[in-house]
Amino acid sequence: MALAQHTHARTKNDDEDKKEALGHQEVTVHAGYKLYYNPSAYHQAPSSFNSQADGDEEERCLAVHAPSTWQQSNRYSISCSRHLSSMKNTLLDLTFNKGPESQKSSVQPYHRTHMPPDVKVDSRAFLKGRTEYASVSHDSTQRPQPVEWDEALSLLQRVSALRGSMKPSNVSSFFSELSRLKSDHMSLLRNDQRFAMLLRYSVEHLCLFTHPQLLDVLQAFVWMDMPSNHSVLEAYEVELSRRADQMTFHQLMFAADLWRCIGKQVPDFLHHLYNSVHPYLNQVGLPEMVHLFYIVGEGRHCPKYLIRPVEKLLIGHLQQLHPEEVGTVCLGLFKSQTSLSEKSLTFIVNKACSEVEKMTDFAMANVLKYLRFSYLYHRQWMEAMVEEVPRRAPGMGVKGLMHVALTCSALHYSNDQIFSAIAERVPSLVPHCRIKDVCKFLWAFGQLGFLPTQSPNFYPSLTEALRQRKAMFQRYPEHLLTGLLGLAFVSQFPEDLIALALSPEFVNQALKNTQLELKKDFFTLNESVALEMPQWKGPRLSSELREEVSEILWKFAQTDVCQKAEVTEAETALQDLLGGEQFVSKRMILPHTRSIDLEVHLNSAGQPIPVNSQRLLWTRNHYCIQSQQLLGLHAMKIRHLKLAGFRVVELRPQEWFPLLKKSRREKFAYLHCKLYDNL
Repeated sequence: MALAQHTHARTKNDDEDKKEALGHQEVTVHAGYKLYYNPSAYHQAPSSFNSQADGDEEERCLAVHAPSTWQQSNRYSISCSRHLSSMKNTLLDLTFNKGPESQKSSVQPYHRTHMPPDVKVDSRAFLKGRTEYASVSHDSTQRPQPVEWDEALSLLQRVSALRGSMKPSNVSSFFSELSRLKSDHMSLLRNDQRFAMLLRYSVEHLCLFTHPQLLDVLQAFVWMDMPSNHSVLEAYEVELSRRADQMTFHQLMFAADLWRCIGKQVPDFLHHLYNSVHPYLNQVGLPEMVHLFYIVGEGRHCPKYLIRPVEKLLIGHLQQLHPEEVGTVCLGLFKSQTSLSEKSLTFIVNKACSEVEKMTDFAMANVLKYLRFSYLYHRQWMEAMVEEVPRRAPGMGVKGLMHVALTCSALHYSNDQIFSAIAERVPSLVPHCRIKDVCKFLWAFGQLGFLPTQSPNFYPSLTEALRQRKAMFQRYPEHLLTGLLGLAFVSQFPEDLIALALSPEFVNQALKNTQLELKKDFFTLNESVALEMPQWKGPRLSSELREEVSEILWKFAQTDVCQKAEVTEAETALQDLLGGEQFVSKRMILPHTRSIDLEVHLNSAGQPIPVNSQRLLWTRNHYCIQSQQLLGLHAMKIRHLKLAGFRVVELRPQEWFPLLKKSRREKFAYLHCKLYDNL
């Protein structure tokens, strides 16, 4: 909290839906071919299970659980919820769309002429560490000996000749052989009428396949690059779900991995797989456990009943994990939004610390992601990042660097060595950045007060990237606000982009999205411009909208922040010190900064003056961890209070919190020094 000391009385008020497995189901496999699949003829319809869209991992993995870690009640990061905001996130309420975002870099072609490719990572590298993974996973490096198109044509002619006399073994064999076709001919195969015929017969024979034959066909689909939205795959998922109780745990795991390689979300099948874990618990060794975490992450869901058994398995196997396996476990937990106990999480990060030098950049970033999700500050790990990030940054890609920056931001961990190394690398990678990458970088760097003078090319290159990608903001307005607020934290105000963001057309369009609460972000940007750019002649928010948001913020502050002990104690002590409640006003001097103030007025002789408080949201979470450096919004608030004519007296948490349990005299002495030593 802050004491705002004023010299006069002036104030600033300014996936497709799952089909029913009942009755005849029509599956279109190719133009001219429609087949009718009736799974209910030989099994009971599976229970429903909510499907989740396969979106970008950091968008899907919001901190919706409440891990018992140091910061669970105050999550000041861009992962705080703008999504139908509950006002419980008291900073920026920022997040991104939960659905998939197929954004491409929109820079002009000439920027790409001699641009080296972004760094690629292998998310399945952990599978290479142990031969035991072969029984539960698809090995993309073991592609069968290729066949030529002429051989494929011969096979297709046999399909046409056999037609309805094909046996399940014939169907399985044909798929296995055709899957060996060279990848550049696969599109020819998928467009061949005889291949569509084979698909039809495969569905007709589904219930007659043996388990290995069914898995062989599914693996053939992987080699064939079968589109994940192909309607025939629905039938295969239903059949595999029907058979789940008859298959071994390893077969279920292998099938789940094949679905992942195809890229199809199969929540119903995964539901059966997860149910099988407990009965087969004695078969879940280290490789099976790690691969289960991978599958859980790729499925974006971990049922609650599975968390404790796999947590126990994890702790039991933890010391035997390879470095990449530690990263895989963290990624699976992150993607599935699964909270482990703080004790278990600390054990995992301890293990990661002991292996960090052997980890790939991908695995290291995965540990950071899970720390960000859990809001756990692990001192030893973050100190290791001070060594590792500057060493690795010149060879890291966009996403790895972004996750380092976002984790530091979420944990309020400010370190110039880390951020300088990232800032030196990012400008050369800007053409590879999606619009949300650009905006997240701006947010994280601004939030932790990384100044433009510390890396002259960093902010200009990202700001120019915003300009080149303007078209994206019509679809994703929240990204523009994220980027501009990050810039505002360090007093950067690109006028053309601000004019766009505050234009009535853009504001109205953005506020039509009922899934996002963006009013507070518009308000913060608008009021920041008003104070820091007095010459601004561009668009502004309407007074009605500004008053509405001010009222929302103040109502929340009254029911939440104003009731906290550190605030009420300071207010009472100041009233006693100055001679009564009329000398202390608890209000939001600058509502757009989303925190409250205790305002007192003193005359030139240092005597208190009554404060009018007719109209009209620091805590430890306003600072970088283990530091007296304020975070972006709160550093901006200090700047804005001074611009508004106030003298700011900070009651720093490390000073004030210990005094809450002290005597009234000690509190008075502290507050007296704070007030009068600042005159």
